[in-house]
Amino acid sequence: MRIYDGNNIRNIALLGESGAGKSNMTSALEFTAKLTNKIPNSSDNVKISSSLALHAIEYQSFKFNFFDVPGYVDFFGELESGLAACDGAIITVDGTADLAVGTETALELTDSRNIPRFIFVNKIDSEKADYEKILLQLRKKYGKRIAPFHVPWGVAVNFKGHINVVDMFAREYNGSECVNADMPTDMDDKILPIREMLLEAVAETSEELMEKYFNGEEFTTNEIHAGLRKGVLDCSVIPVICGSTTKNIGLHTTFDMIRDYLPEPMDNPKVDAKKDKTTCQIFKTIIDSFLGKVSYAKVLSGELKPDSEIYNLNKKKNEKIGKLGTNVAGKMEILKKGVCGDIVLLTKLEYAQTSDTLSTDKNETAQKNITFPKAQLLVAIEPLNKNDDEKMSTGLNKLMEEDPSFSWKRDMETKQTILGVQGELHSITLIEKLKSKFGVDIKTVDLKVPYRETIKGNSDVQGKYKKQSGGHGQYGDVLIKFSPCDEHFVFEETITGGRVPKSYIPAVEKGLRESLAHGVLADYPVTNIKAVLYDGSYHDVDSSEMAFKIAANLAFKKGMLEAKPTLLEPIMELTIFVPENCIGDIMGDINKKRGKIIGMDTHKSTKQKITAEIPMAETFKYATDLKSMTKGKGYFEMKLLKYEEVPFDLAQKIIEIRKK
Repeated sequence: MRIYDGNNIRNIALLGESGAGKSNMTSALEFTAKLTNKIPNSSDNVKISSSLALHAIEYQSFKFNFFDVPGYVDFFGELESGLAACDGAIITVDGTADLAVGTETALELTDSRNIPRFIFVNKIDSEKADYEKILLQLRKKYGKRIAPFHVPWGVAVNFKGHINVVDMFAREYNGSECVNADMPTDMDDKILPIREMLLEAVAETSEELMEKYFNGEEFTTNEIHAGLRKGVLDCSVIPVICGSTTKNIGLHTTFDMIRDYLPEPMDNPKVDAKKDKTTCQIFKTIIDSFLGKVSYAKVLSGELKPDSEIYNLNKKKNEKIGKLGTNVAGKMEILKKGVCGDIVLLTKLEYAQTSDTLSTDKNETAQKNITFPKAQLLVAIEPLNKNDDEKMSTGLNKLMEEDPSFSWKRDMETKQTILGVQGELHSITLIEKLKSKFGVDIKTVDLKVPYRETIKGNSDVQGKYKKQSGGHGQYGDVLIKFSPCDEHFVFEETITGGRVPKSYIPAVEKGLRESLAHGVLADYPVTNIKAVLYDGSYHDVDSSEMAFKIAANLAFKKGMLEAKPTLLEPIMELTIFVPENCIGDIMGDINKKRGKIIGMDTHKSTKQKITAEIPMAETFKYATDLKSMTKGKGYFEMKLLKYEEVPFDLAQKIIEIRKK
């Protein structure tokens, strides 16, 4: 692939609902550019994409870097990577269905980050397609920003092209390319209302055009083009075009639209073509079975060159750049250099991870880290073969390099390996990767709640350990008062008169601390307890540190039982973001889950933020429940807040199950 000037490069994220045809669109774009000789049917692409894919395409003296971003909400981390590197976006919409959650999410996210975009309404060749309905739904939700450029020409199997209402000409697909054709004479009733929608959007781009529109004056072609380009770049206009990716109708126009309306890299404020120093940011990492670690980087200034050194600003380490490449029709193609604004692949960087900034200037400021979503769902896993525990850990660490939207930990209380993921499909995909990439078979197991035990009352007990077995015996005797406290554990001693020698008091404290690991109700760890050693006795010959440790343990068990032991459960703070019309369902569900609402507020004018406290045991499937209640439009963040007493009836059930 030849090297393109930054002005002739376009970095475009392909966004939208899973199943709308994004992956099919990349195939059609590659077919249009003559990189492939076949466009797969939509039914051939039944596998849900789980990872961002780069497709570099040369077309009409431009280089287009397309990021095919997974549309399923479980792979939100890939969306963050794509948005961090793109300068513009195409949102693919399924023309056979109502507006989907993925479409709304894509529009919200590109809005919040000021990413210029347009909408491609796909599958217009289907009997179920309804372009006018999609336009009305978009108009209802996003107002006069929606600027339809097209009217479909023909219906269902007779769909053959479109009428461009910007410049009022017809284009027809002849089997290999889109060509200009005579305007149909029987479509005015469809063309004029949609052209009027477009002109309304143009009028909104400046006061001068607005005045002209209200005065009933015609816009010139130049005014329409200039208004639309300005509106697209400042995100006040969202063009809509239509086509069929499987029939390759509308793809030539898509290339033209990207070239003419979406930004070049230099329009992105992060890119500085005037700076001599080379800087780039890693936005995606993959572990390839042949190439090893491959880092996707966007060049923000200067030029990247193969076989050179660069400094990792985040890791404070020098990195060695080997080969530079890009992905063309599924294969890595070597590049002679990476120019400012381009996307390149770097192989085998030693330290670099996703979000890291690399620069030839050690004093350069690192780019802001890419923000990846917090875990929505916790899943406990274990290897089928117990000997694969280390292989599993290694595999999970490698997968975290690829996908920063998941995390894992070994819970020392429950002795479980726990994944923090975005949803059930996310966890299934990770488990499949552990098997295919690292040869580890994994099963999921029920999550254990890290319950704890404490006391509600006071006790005053004796722990006495006496053992005679010929020769020296064992003797330790302690009197200890137990009571609740706010701290995890407090130990005090008020011994007088040498009733327990000072040398044995540390052994008493150690015995009590070790006893905290095993409560008397269900063998859960003990917390919030105070112990005061106030008396005891010893034997000149038979006493030992071990004897006093055992005596302390006996006192602990007796003291717990006599001080109203109770079970504690972890309480999580949930911050939930949902559309306003879902609030009633959310609040009802929180009550069912033994939770309580703490507060409510508006979030970014599009959602409500609900803060709630819910027992951890009720949150394990909350990601799935929330998706169901909000039709995928809600999300949440969660953190451990405190421990509270478990209701008596529920505590009895937990204790019975634990004892079994």
